[in-house]
Amino acid sequence: MHQIIHAIVDAQTEESALGAARGSVFDRLVGATVESSAEFDYYVTFDEERTRVAGKGRWGELPIAARLSSDEGCELLARGWNATKAEFKRNLQEIREALSSLSDQEVMNDDDFVRHHCANLGAYAGPPVHLYDNSGCGIRTFEDFVWPYEDLEQPWIVPADVHY
Repeated sequence: MHQIIHAIVDAQTEESALGAARGSVFDRLVGATVESSAEFDYYVTFDEERTRVAGKGRWGELPIAARLSSDEGCELLARGWNATKAEFKRNLQEIREALSSLSDQEVMNDDDFVRHHCANLGAYAGPPVHLYDNSGCGIRTFEDFVWPYEDLEQPWIVPADVHY
């Protein structure tokens, strides 16, 4: 499966934003750093031209990085936030339906994947989360966004195509 995730980083230029997103967010999410575990198999940023099956080849033209205050940045932010909210609502609906009809044992047995949906609902990273802060932590609520954003001098948003 593939999806687009977005990293919000502090940087002076597009190039430094891309480097910061790779080093502090995307590499961490694929387990490329010692202190991280893999939430995704791999990522491709939108500056990469070598592949026709990921990044631009899969999703079309997206900015390599955009200042968060720009129109492109706002569009990427809205895209990431709307995807996160939609995934949250989908999992919550699945849980509500399952809990209303399943016994405790069926929930324990993960019938209708109810426990899987619960894990997704509480996930801090991985497929249910489409936005990440400067340190690679998932942005799951408005407060998750506001607190780190206030500390950024020059916020950028960087998209990446990820596989899981």
